[in-house]
Amino acid sequence: MKAPAAAAAAREASISAPVYPVILCGGSGERLWPASRPWRPKPFLALVAERSGFQAAVLRALPLVTGGLVVVGGEPHAGLIAAQLSEVGAEAVVLLEPAARDTAPAIAAAAAWIAQRAPDAILAILAADHHIPDAAAFQNAVRAALPAAADGLIVTLGVRPTAAAGAYGYIRPGPGEGAVRSIAAFVEKPPPLAAAAMIEEGALWNSGTFIASAKTLLAETARWSPQVAEAATASVQDATGTGAVVALGGAFANAPKIAFDRAVMEKTGRGAVMPVAFAWSDLGAWDAVAAAAGERVLTRAPPGVRIAVVGLTDVAVIVEPDAVLVAALADSQSVRGLAGPQGPPVRYTTLAQAAAGFGVWLRTAALPLWATVGVDPSSGGFREALSWTGVPDDPWRRTRVQARQSFVFASAAAGGLDGPWLAAAEAGFDFLRRGAQRPDGLFASKLDLVGRPIAPAAGVYDHAFVLLALAALRQATASGEPEREALALLERLGSLRHDRGGFREPDGQPFQANAHMHLFEAALEWSVAGEDPIWSALADEMADLAMNRLIDPATGVLREFFTADWVALAGETGLIEPGHQFEWAWLLERWGSMRSDEAARQAARRLFAVGRRGFDPARGVVVSALWDDLSVRDPAARLWPQTEHLKAALILGETACALEAANSLAVYLDTPARGVWRERMRPNGGFVEEPAPATSLYHLYLAVRELTRAVRR
Repeated sequence: MKAPAAAAAAREASISAPVYPVILCGGSGERLWPASRPWRPKPFLALVAERSGFQAAVLRALPLVTGGLVVVGGEPHAGLIAAQLSEVGAEAVVLLEPAARDTAPAIAAAAAWIAQRAPDAILAILAADHHIPDAAAFQNAVRAALPAAADGLIVTLGVRPTAAAGAYGYIRPGPGEGAVRSIAAFVEKPPPLAAAAMIEEGALWNSGTFIASAKTLLAETARWSPQVAEAATASVQDATGTGAVVALGGAFANAPKIAFDRAVMEKTGRGAVMPVAFAWSDLGAWDAVAAAAGERVLTRAPPGVRIAVVGLTDVAVIVEPDAVLVAALADSQSVRGLAGPQGPPVRYTTLAQAAAGFGVWLRTAALPLWATVGVDPSSGGFREALSWTGVPDDPWRRTRVQARQSFVFASAAAGGLDGPWLAAAEAGFDFLRRGAQRPDGLFASKLDLVGRPIAPAAGVYDHAFVLLALAALRQATASGEPEREALALLERLGSLRHDRGGFREPDGQPFQANAHMHLFEAALEWSVAGEDPIWSALADEMADLAMNRLIDPATGVLREFFTADWVALAGETGLIEPGHQFEWAWLLERWGSMRSDEAARQAARRLFAVGRRGFDPARGVVVSALWDDLSVRDPAARLWPQTEHLKAALILGETACALEAANSLAVYLDTPARGVWRERMRPNGGFVEEPAPATSLYHLYLAVRELTRAVRR
């Protein structure tokens, strides 16, 4: 008679279909609070060994791979997944969910993605957070289930119970003596006495591990949960990204939030269970962690923190930098309710509420403050910054600030907002024109407080905002003079054109996306305000540059800095800013809608998905920068990426994301003096105490304008 391992190997050898282990990697971070949080859920914690549960699952799955390894996880956890795969030297294709929808949509999406590449593949679905110390026994069990899976069954592994645990689901096997049995019933978390009686009758713990072919999974999901199947399949068809990271399309969020057991296994006639006897725990609460670790007093603390427990047993003491839990192990299931709300405070529950709140703030606080205290009465020039209590902070006068503020006030006047906004805009622009305009007609980048140039260089970035301000002045005054001035300025900018397309800055990083982004913005504004066709041509040119040079066609990522041949710089200089992904998405969607260009609109959606990789659900904000692999590079969170997140979400119809962005933005506006803002959030959620820069009013104004327009639509 063959040994069990040899017999399993022989059975596996008889299966020609490729095997794809699929690791489901998510969680809300509640049951193991405070160690587990939404931004660092249970799979990524090392609870009973040196490796995290996710890493242990990866190492357990690798010997089963004959096709490929697939991980399904949420967009917010992409960086954690990549980092932990790298730590164990493993490679996998990571399917990123745009929204958490439980196991049924995750499994269906994985099956659809794999079926496109290997129609006869068999999937072994593994949870990323289960504790299975005997990896070989687990692998042998999966291999033993492969023939039944190849025959069209969905096999789940049923663990022989070691106790009448009320925290687990149970499976009643049907009659028969084979290795794979039919399923008589599923029973979810029975009371201990009922569980004990079921165990006497042969019931098994439901391990949540499934082995089935891709086509069986897709067919049975379509039959018993068609909404799940439709959303998952559509999300794979609309997925973006190639190689190791694939972002599922937005249709995934249309799937109902439902577990695979309820959606399919409790209904299908193809379900089967294979009893197994290896040690297993879902580590669902601190008592389960203590049992797996063999401890009656469970303690966890950050480095340097000492815990002493005297006179107590069967207790958990869990210390985190911002929270401490002390709990009897018998009451571990009650921890779930202690986590409380995560992320920023929810001030607005609808976009209409947000539009009303921000509109009042803009009209009654921000515009009046920056048109009075924010203006130097001796010159009419706009100040650089105001403190949180409204005190001027004013070292110099930059062209970009004067132009941005002129745009805001002129646009407010053009939009019909009551107030002396046009006078403020014209005074500020006159100050800029008098002091900064050089003999050649271009503008110096910086002036002193009385309006004398101290940095005479003329940059494309600054001139983009001068053009933008002139567009708003054209709309507010109905005069043709701003357009004549803008056309002359655009002609003079020809001296900064680059022979390989686009423009070059005179110093610093000469080839950058940012200046072109704001030229694109100015051109779109002039396409509405002006009459000359040159503005539409400039917008087309900037869109073409973005689509064909600045955006990586493989990943959909837009870089910041380039060589003279418009080849993106990588590594330390290869900055990826989520805020600019959103800003370009907003512009390309506007242009694509005007031109009926679906390629541009699709590029906008891919950029939005990249930007969302920088969303930190713990703080509810978009971080400042990402690395090449889209993991977090700079966890600080400036104000302006939040406004761009809101604008892009609104124009793309991503209502839930827009509401997230609106609520995160509201936190920045909570200052002693109404009308200023907090500019930089630290990684721990606190704010850097520094004056509010005038440059951010432009971002805030446009976000409020877009929000108001979206609600009106």
